[in-house]
Amino acid sequence: MASKEEKALSFIPIILILLLVSSASAATAGQEAEAEALLNWKANLDNSTSLSLLPSWVGNSICNWEGIACNNFGSITQINLTASGLRGTLHALSFSSFPSLMSLNLSHNAIFGTIPLEIGFLKRLQILDLAGNNINGSIPHEVGMLGNLTILSLQQNNLSGNLPAEICMLNSLSVINVAFNSLMGSIPEAIGNLSSLTVLALQLNNFSGAIPSTIGNLSSLKEMYLMGNQLIGNIPPEIGKLKFLTHLGLVDNKLNGSLPSGLNNFTFLKQLFLSNNNFSGSIPHDICISGVLELFTAHNNQLTGPMPRSLRNCTSLVRLRLERNQLTANIAQEFGIYPKLIYVDLSYNRFYGELSENWERCQNLQSLRLGNNRIFGEIPWFEGSIQLHVLDLSSNNLTGTIPKELGKLTSLFNLNLGDNKLSGSVPSEIGLLTNLQHLNLAANDFSGLIPEKLDGCRELLNLNLSRNKFSESIPLQMASINALQVLDLSQNSLMSEIPPQLGNLMKLETLNLSHNKLSGSIPSTFDNMLSLTVVDMSYNHLEGPLPNNKAFHKALALAFANNTGLCGNATGLNVCPSETIGEKKSSKSVIFTVLLILGILLFVFVVTGILCVVCYPRKVQNEDQFAIWSYDGRLEYEDIIEATEGFNSKYCVGVGGRQCKCL
Repeated sequence: MASKEEKALSFIPIILILLLVSSASAATAGQEAEAEALLNWKANLDNSTSLSLLPSWVGNSICNWEGIACNNFGSITQINLTASGLRGTLHALSFSSFPSLMSLNLSHNAIFGTIPLEIGFLKRLQILDLAGNNINGSIPHEVGMLGNLTILSLQQNNLSGNLPAEICMLNSLSVINVAFNSLMGSIPEAIGNLSSLTVLALQLNNFSGAIPSTIGNLSSLKEMYLMGNQLIGNIPPEIGKLKFLTHLGLVDNKLNGSLPSGLNNFTFLKQLFLSNNNFSGSIPHDICISGVLELFTAHNNQLTGPMPRSLRNCTSLVRLRLERNQLTANIAQEFGIYPKLIYVDLSYNRFYGELSENWERCQNLQSLRLGNNRIFGEIPWFEGSIQLHVLDLSSNNLTGTIPKELGKLTSLFNLNLGDNKLSGSVPSEIGLLTNLQHLNLAANDFSGLIPEKLDGCRELLNLNLSRNKFSESIPLQMASINALQVLDLSQNSLMSEIPPQLGNLMKLETLNLSHNKLSGSIPSTFDNMLSLTVVDMSYNHLEGPLPNNKAFHKALALAFANNTGLCGNATGLNVCPSETIGEKKSSKSVIFTVLLILGILLFVFVVTGILCVVCYPRKVQNEDQFAIWSYDGRLEYEDIIEATEGFNSKYCVGVGGRQCKCL
């Protein structure tokens, strides 16, 4: 007889079978619930075209559906429908039906409405990505119930309200990205609790207040983007604790004070953006001590002092923007050779000294802007900078001539040498810059002729040669620069007449030829320049009528002041003599016609020998007796001849027995 133990053991297989059956039954029920939840949501999507993107969503084999992944038990663990053209809300999606869901990615669709509070049911969720939709309202506090969440991506929506403090309790969070929304309020102090956080992206919202000092507790942080908000105060010194920081963006805020020395501690820092604030003081001396800094922008601040020596040897630099500060240094000594540098802007500072030949050795350099400083000396050849697109050396104290070698920089599309002390003639090699779109040589001491070969710059949009000593005539070849939109030749010594060919510049919008010695009339070919909106012809020797062009008719009187005899239909100008004569002729013509009629009548009476008038036979005596004289208020000599049959005597009194009624 079997013992009790043996009997009990005999039931184990049965129990296991029952458990398996029960588990399978539960799994099947779970799959059916998940399938029903997804199909119900699909049916509630607004955009019918999105339904065709999910043709596999039929039946109950949900693990084979598009965008769906399951675990070994057939329960959904991932929903990934990024950029699937879905349009609708999340409110028809039953979140409680997905107990195993670990990743929900519905980014870059057209989902609108708010984030349902039921989002808190997804207890196992690790990734929530709803970026790039039209979701509005606030971030629900229930997101703080997602204890396993590692990535929260809600950027590029229309979210408003505060950043819930509950999010700062999610210790597993690695990424918070809520950029490009309308969130407001202060950055929570509790943000410092997120010791696992590697990316904090709060940019382009309306966050205000100071950067909390607890930010220094984010010991794992690598990227922090706070730009485009309303943050105030200093950068907290605790930021220096972020040893692993590689990207720091604080652009477009209202931050002030000096830059903390802790910025010297960032040995992994690759990108530092501090522009458009009110920072003062000097740049930390070891800002690039590790030699990995690639992008550094701090323009539009109040920074002073010399350039830090670490930047001189920062060969990793790719982009450097320090314009519009008050930095002071000898530009020949403070900058080294940057083999990777593409873009540099040091304009609107107080740099002095001569331009170093080191700039020519930056072979990848595409944009060099050094305008509005105190740089002197001659322009280097820049022979090694064959990729240069923008060269701006304006508003300095440069002397000498333009080196012909600049003609080899065929990639240039913006050359600005204006407001210096350059002299001599403009080399014809400038015409070799076939990609040039903007050329500014204004406010120098250039003399001689305007180069005819400028017509080689066929892409030129803006040409400014004003405030120089160019003489002789405007070259005809300039009319072949068909793309030209702005032409300023003012304040030179140009003579002769304006070439009629300039009327071919059909895209020209602004034309300034003032303060020259131009003579003759303004060409009538300007009538057809329909794009022209601004003109200035003042202080020349021009005469004659204005072109029949709205830009001339609407211009202020100052645009034509101090000329020999311009006239026309414009403010401040006299009416042209030809127009006055025409008006007088018109008045005289009326008077002459009336007198002619009276003279003809008198002549009729005189040639008859007596004061007779035209008579009619009795049969027409009741008709309008003046009809023959009336012809739209006018009487022509031919009409009288016809009516009197060449002054036949039969129409006169005293002839035969004809019965007439004299008028």
